[in-house]
This record gives sequence, structure tokens and C-alpha cells, in this order.
Amino acid sequence: MQRLTGLDASFLYLETPSSHMHVAGLMILDPASVDGGVTLEGVKEVYGQRLHLAPPFRRRLVEVPFGLHHPLWIEDPDFDIDYHIRSTALPSPGTPEQLSTLVGRLSALPLDRTRPLWEVWVIEGLEDGNVAVLSKVHHAAIDGASGNELTVALLDLSPEIAQHEPETEWVADRIPTDVELLGYAANSLARQPVRVAKAVGKTAGAALAVRRRNREEPSLVPPPSPFSAPRTSFNTALTPRRSYAYTTVSLPAVKAVKAATGSTVNDVVLALCAGALRGYLEDRGELLDGPLVAMVPVSVRSDDDKDALGNRVTSMFASLATDVDDPIERLKVIHECMAEVKVQQKAIGADTLGDWAEFAAPALAGRAARLYSRTKMADRHRPLFNVTISNVPGPPFPLYSIGAHMVANYPIGPIMDGGGLNMTVMSYMDRLDFGLLACPDVIDDIWSIANGLQRALDELVKASGVKPGQIKKLARSA
Repeated sequence: MQRLTGLDASFLYLETPSSHMHVAGLMILDPASVDGGVTLEGVKEVYGQRLHLAPPFRRRLVEVPFGLHHPLWIEDPDFDIDYHIRSTALPSPGTPEQLSTLVGRLSALPLDRTRPLWEVWVIEGLEDGNVAVLSKVHHAAIDGASGNELTVALLDLSPEIAQHEPETEWVADRIPTDVELLGYAANSLARQPVRVAKAVGKTAGAALAVRRRNREEPSLVPPPSPFSAPRTSFNTALTPRRSYAYTTVSLPAVKAVKAATGSTVNDVVLALCAGALRGYLEDRGELLDGPLVAMVPVSVRSDDDKDALGNRVTSMFASLATDVDDPIERLKVIHECMAEVKVQQKAIGADTLGDWAEFAAPALAGRAARLYSRTKMADRHRPLFNVTISNVPGPPFPLYSIGAHMVANYPIGPIMDGGGLNMTVMSYMDRLDFGLLACPDVIDDIWSIANGLQRALDELVKASGVKPGQIKKLARSA
């Protein structure tokens, strides 16, 4: 048994009928090297052999009575892999648009909290003969970095399927009684006053440090504050429906822009999203009263907890400078803002968000989230931020699943009331694979934003003076 941290549990409390807090990934596999192709039974066999490499896959939640404390993970005594791995198919030949529609619908389905919080869908019928595998895992179990580690554990470095023997035999837990759960909660809660005092002191010290630095070294591009984001058509209350789009841009081209402008890959990713969103809003005739603000999740994993699952993440607010016409000047503003954000984040401390999340009252937090959603409160105030943008580094070498070459790996991040768009990107070999999730009732054409990412990159390449023949050379030096 293991108690969820406050940060992990917060993703359970934030979940409402219109906002599901799972993360996902859409792998595209080329089955040419697999005898008999990629099949449901083949996926079950390989995943079943590697469950010891993915501890969340056999853990289920146990709620503490009356919501007195954060839930526990237990090794599920009723685990059934057949429930978690399923198959479906597109009407052949399935187009990318048909695949994205299906992924949007599957993403809109909540995970069953009475079972381990994950599921895999094997999707056949793609027009090029490839097979898609959609994996969903609750955010309470993993963040982007640990999810990437989990995915890699289920993949191979060659078409040959490696055998992984567990060091110890898996043993299911006994489901604790309500009396035992209340005892565990009381023991943990008894230590909270000391933790609260430490968190208050730590936070106060961080606030003074940030204030002192801002006074002594004022920034030309200060980070945006919460609720300073402009209103847009997609910062509103959501419905449970989801739409999805995906695209790929050249990682060498992004690195070439980085080298030519003295920025970072993450800065360029933010600039691509800014350019795509600016074009989308201009086409709709939306006039904003300020630049868009992105919420950027940032991994705070140290070397000591590199292999730990769960969430080791904090969040930053970054200006997307969408009020700046010139793409290079826009990138420069983003770069300067992100540099300042990182300095302030270092002063605040990586664990501050997690420290305060420990003290959330489960029953109260869950009810508050559902009330906020049900009463459409997101329509009554300025957005906390406009869009979530997450950049997860992936492997620079080819990977294989079930013996099939992984052609692409498109990520999928969650959305919530007030923030109806998530743009997550994962690098793989010489690609940047973008996955965009939205609510179709607030963004009616998510593909137009996805297609705008390539146009934004073309603009940056041209404006930075990078010639097509220079891209590989500059990328190597970046």
C-alpha cells in the first residue's frame, strides 16, 4: 500500500464530468516486420510480460471514508488485463481525420476508478496499413516525464521482443477495512501541523526572495500573473466532448532556429504554438486585450527520483507574445520571459506546489471542483491562463513495440474548464510530434490550429535567415 501525495491526489479532485484528468499517447506502428501483424492478443501478451516494469498498471485506488485524507494505492487483487487492453477499427482505409475523431471520442471516456487507472486501445484500419495504439493513464499515477519512462519500458530497441523477467513475484494486497483506513489517515493527519508550519515558512521566504530580486533587478519582460490572460472563445466552461488533431514538424528545423536566434528548443516550441494560435484567432476575427498566456508544466525531477513514478512537476505562466507582429521579435520576448520565469521558479522552489497540495481536504476539494464546473464559473472571470503547452523530450533513436517500428508518438494532455486547449509535443528521432486536445464545443476546427504549427515554423525559419541547406548543420551545432 502507498498513499498518494497531495499533488498526485489533486488530479483526482480536479476531475469532473466535463474534465477528465488522464494523459494519453497515440503510437503509430508499422507492422511490416511482424509476422501476423500487430494484434490484440499480441499486445496483451507483451504488456502482460512487462507489468512489473509498469507498477501503476496493477494498482487501484482505495478511498478513505468520508474523504478525510488522500486515497491509497493497493496492488489490485482483482486485476484483469483483458479489461484494460481492447481493440477497435476504422472503416478501411481510415484517414488521419477519422483516426483523430476516434481518438477524441475515446479520450472523452473517463477511466473506471474501481480498477487500475489505465487502458490501451489497438486501432486497426489505417489507410497506410499501419496500426495505432492509444494508451490512457490517469494523471494521478504519472506525469509527462514518468509517463515517457513508462512508455519506453514497454518498448524495445529492435524488432526482436526482449524478455524481461521480474526479480520478485507480484503479490496482490488485501483491501484494507474502513477502520484500518481511518487509522492510517489519523496517523498521517497528526503530523500535518508541523508540515504546515514548515510550508508557511518556506513559502514566506520564497516570496520575500522574489520580491527582493524584482526590486533590485526588474525584468524587461516580467512573467504574467495568474488571471491576467485575455478572454478568448476557448477559455470557457467545457462539455464532456473532445476533439483531437496531430501533426509533425522537423526537429532539425526547430534546432536551426534555436541556433540562429540564441533561444532554446522550448522557446521555439512556444513560438510555434503562439504563431498557430495567433493565426487561428485572426481568422476568427477575435481581438484580444493582451498577449495569450500559456501554462507550462515543468518537470522538477532530481537524479534521486528520476525513476520514481507519480508527479514531480510544477507549473509556470509564460507570455506567448501574440501581440507582437514580427515572429523573431515574438520569439525574443518569449525567450526573455522564460528566462525570467526560470529565475523566479528557482527562487520559489521546486516543491512548493507539492507542499501545499498535501494539505488539500479531499472531500472539500472534490466538491469545489464539481461545483465550479456545474455552475460554469469559468465563464464569470478572466482565465487563469489561455492554453496548456507541454514539451516532453523523447528518445533520439528508433523504438519498436510488439516487434513493429514506432513511426510516431503523439501525446495527449488533459483540458479543464477555463482552459479548453492542450498542445503537447514530444520529440522522437528527428521529429516533433504534436498532439492537440480540445473541446469541440469551444474550438470547432482544431485541425486549423494543428496545421498552423508548420506555417509558424516556416515563418521562423525564413525570418531567422536560415537557408534550407543550413538546417542540418545548424541543428548539429545547437
